[in-house]
Amino acid sequence: MLKKYAFWNNKGGTGKTSLAFQSIARYAEKNPTSRIIAIDMCPQANLSELMLGGLNNNGSDKLLARQGLMPRCSIGGYFQLRLPSPYSAPAFLARDFITYPSRLNSGMPENVHLVCGDPLLELQANAVNTLANNQIPGTNPWIAVIDWVKDFLGQIADEYDVVFIDCNPSFSLYTQIALASVDRIVLPVMADDSSRRAIQNAFSLVFGFKLPSEIYAAYAFSTKLVAAGRALPKVHLIAKNRITQYMGAASAYAAVLSAIENDVSELITSHPEIFTFGHVRDGFVHIRDFQTTGVVAFAKGLPFSRVVVGKQNVNGHRVQVKQEYLQNARDAIDGLVDHL
Repeated sequence: MLKKYAFWNNKGGTGKTSLAFQSIARYAEKNPTSRIIAIDMCPQANLSELMLGGLNNNGSDKLLARQGLMPRCSIGGYFQLRLPSPYSAPAFLARDFITYPSRLNSGMPENVHLVCGDPLLELQANAVNTLANNQIPGTNPWIAVIDWVKDFLGQIADEYDVVFIDCNPSFSLYTQIALASVDRIVLPVMADDSSRRAIQNAFSLVFGFKLPSEIYAAYAFSTKLVAAGRALPKVHLIAKNRITQYMGAASAYAAVLSAIENDVSELITSHPEIFTFGHVRDGFVHIRDFQTTGVVAFAKGLPFSRVVVGKQNVNGHRVQVKQEYLQNARDAIDGLVDHL
């Protein structure tokens, strides 16, 4: 059965894409017989640039080349195909929109394939919203549009074992399309007050908890998805990211981390059906700050397993990767991947 994960938080700056990149690559390395497809549903397309080589290895130029093909080899290209046919899938070949990163970046495992991200998503957003909110007797336009990625995956379900989707830090309709197509959510958080509010907002947006008024209930993502007979995704993992930035005996952030765990613990008790785990100890991982190791890895588009110790050039600067820090980064990602 196809396993489907989304990396998402409606708050930006939580390290979502960097965690997604390293986790996908490491999962592929640890599961070499698994066939993996990553879908970059963020208009910034940073995951795609990393997979195609990063800044130092022309990942951006390679991405532009993919977007310049006919048909446009990206999620934006697929959405462009769907705009004239929003409520029933037209004839298409999913392979036309799939890129093979290892052919363009030797650091990527061969068993990872990619649907590239595309800034075109932002331009398409208004049209997609309009199509989803049309009133058509006998048709549910919203669910038909929400199913666009589901339609895409349906064509290739037998060709892959795992899907990873990197989502935009928003709750725009294309983010909802992504979340409606997965079974499990990986939710990165930072150890600060804004992240605590963000995780509360995330549960409200996806599951309809603590809405400010009953007026919103009928329009909520969860209400409409469940009414159409579709299952909501479940929270599978919460990654406390860049934890070393907040460590220290007098750190006030320890209280925030504890509060986030308490919030989740209360939800596990009141709404166990929205989690894949039954206790907070099984649903949280701690990710240390990647420091210089992360700078080098992301500049070169490399999984941590391919980063080497020592001095090297990054964007014209000499930097040094230390063995201890590299091992810490590898251990942190292994800990996350072990939960997938």
